Amino acid sequence: MVANLWNENDVAKILESAGTDTADRDLALEVYASRLIGSNPALVQHGGGNTSCKVVRRDLMGREIDVLHIKGSGWDLGNIEAPGMPGVRLAPLLELRQLDSLSDEDMVNAVRGALLNSSAPNPSVEVLLHAYLPQRFINHTHATAMLALADLPNAQEVVKQIFGDRVVCVPFFMPGFALAKAAAEVAEANPQAEGLLLLQHGHFAFADDARTAYDRIIEHTTLVEEWLQKKRGAAVLAPDPARPRAAPPAEATDILPILRGIIGDASEDLLAERCTPMPVMDLRAGPNVQEFLSRPDLHVLATRGVATPDHVIRTKNWPLLLTREAVKGGRDAIRDAVDAYIDRYETYFRKNAARFPEGKTMLNPAPTLAWIEGVGIVGMGLDAKAAAIAGDLAEQGIVAMAYGEDCGGFHPVGEELIFDMEYWSLEQAKLGKAKLPALAGRVVMVTGGAGAIGLATAHAFAARGADVFLVDRDAEALDRALGELGRKRHGGLAIDITEADAAQIATDACAARFGGLDILVSNAGAAWSGMMKDMDDALLRRSFELNFFAHQKFSQAATRIFEKQGRRGGQILFNVSKQAVNPGKGFGAYGLPKAATFFLLRQLALELGPMGVRVNGVNADRIRSGLLDDAFIKERARARGVSEATYMAGNLLGREVEARHVADAFVALALSERTTAHVMTVDGGNIEAALR
Repeated sequence: MVANLWNENDVAKILESAGTDTADRDLALEVYASRLIGSNPALVQHGGGNTSCKVVRRDLMGREIDVLHIKGSGWDLGNIEAPGMPGVRLAPLLELRQLDSLSDEDMVNAVRGALLNSSAPNPSVEVLLHAYLPQRFINHTHATAMLALADLPNAQEVVKQIFGDRVVCVPFFMPGFALAKAAAEVAEANPQAEGLLLLQHGHFAFADDARTAYDRIIEHTTLVEEWLQKKRGAAVLAPDPARPRAAPPAEATDILPILRGIIGDASEDLLAERCTPMPVMDLRAGPNVQEFLSRPDLHVLATRGVATPDHVIRTKNWPLLLTREAVKGGRDAIRDAVDAYIDRYETYFRKNAARFPEGKTMLNPAPTLAWIEGVGIVGMGLDAKAAAIAGDLAEQGIVAMAYGEDCGGFHPVGEELIFDMEYWSLEQAKLGKAKLPALAGRVVMVTGGAGAIGLATAHAFAARGADVFLVDRDAEALDRALGELGRKRHGGLAIDITEADAAQIATDACAARFGGLDILVSNAGAAWSGMMKDMDDALLRRSFELNFFAHQKFSQAATRIFEKQGRRGGQILFNVSKQAVNPGKGFGAYGLPKAATFFLLRQLALELGPMGVRVNGVNADRIRSGLLDDAFIKERARARGVSEATYMAGNLLGREVEARHVADAFVALALSERTTAHVMTVDGGNIEAALR
């Protein structure tokens, strides 16, 4: 059941910080309530829902005016702050109700004209609905239980059974002016109501104080959950945010790269864009998902649609269903399923776009959500964040779907209205139109990812839109690195890369996390010193395992993923070292395997070029890292009779080379579309190590 998290001790601190102004205190309380609501994915998901409060403020002339503070575009209830609830003059909004109709463009313009602060974000598209309800505090959610209820064919009857006249139903309308007027009329005809169920949409609860309005959201949702569980005879397994990700089924590491490549190919053909990124994937394979995918009516439910129209821009109206037979059939069967999905979407588009004389431009018809029997649910998007949003909405959707179907039938809004929502300009605006970063949609694996060069490289790729998977043997350092990089979006694995099968284990983990791999940065290494005449065989073999064979094994494992994806492309980047071409006294144990890696780079470039796989590397020197720590720097500087700063800047430019410079070189090579078999030197200038 949904927990009530209101805490009077927290409220006292909030009100103390808010000061004595009544309006500021009311707004602070609604921000607090909003954050409580937004922190629970069973109530709202990823920017969904909206909240508001009505206050009295003074304008520049000192006159008292009624003001509506409401969630603004781009803000998420889970972390909203007061600036995320812009103030709008209430009187101009109420005046609009006299109109018979109001276009979206005119509504947005009128609302922006009523803002107290002209630079504030656009208020929620449901601003007029909040304005027309008389209560001072209003909360709107897309709670999972409420979606199941709202999509029942007899929802009004059930609402009456659960709530009596405390909650009343509003027929489905697109968000905006028409919905606002309809909801206001229903509320005015039922003045005793403390909430509204918007059929096939969501839930509103309201009151004249923030605490009661919040309490009603929790109470209403709990009552519906209890009814659903009693009616069904059992609770539906729901996703648990506190539970670690379930281990992916073995088939996932084969199926996801194949599916990723097929969708990438299809998108490139459909969009007529060269090198269209493959989708990044987010797999959900927990007990709740497996229970749902084992339902006997799965094929029927796959055609029904989304639980609320708000989901359609992230997941489309139906998933790609890959049956066990398709999974067993491999690439050809999966391609057939994707082609059939695209054909269906194109038919859906043509049929519904014909209703609009001004025309519509079709979005990418490739799937953004897949149900894979025996594997899991896969959200897909242009990056890991978008894929995770699709996955989260899908997990919420299957709970609402299961409850609805088992408690009377799951019947969401129909195809025409879904199309209107999917191609609605105000809904599309949520996705943003900003130019994508250069490496958006690319999955990058970095070995030695928790070290100085590895983490700098991860940051450099992430800054250009890539999703990064770190591999490092130090679990604690890896955890810190992911915390710094952002573990919600990026991933990693703690493993000793010299262990047997480590490369395959790591690349499988990357494929399970993101669906595949685009760029391998084979970076991990360590230096052992000693004269070759006295070199212990075991030490030399140990160095070769890390500084050569690990590079070889990871390049082989990465190539296998590239082959599964089935598209021309993929990149392998090696951290080679100047020791490969300019040996240093006492560093033979390091330089020998690095020289072999240098040759490996060129050999792989020769062999993998026909696949479109580019292979390049970086030769760096004197970088502060695990290889060149403070103690070693001090010892080398003392041996040469110079200061540490002089030693580190001992190059033609006379400036120290840092890990970030190596990282930038890796990124530059990744972006150089027609460069392969190349080694870029990053050492500030060392003629002895120059490549000839």
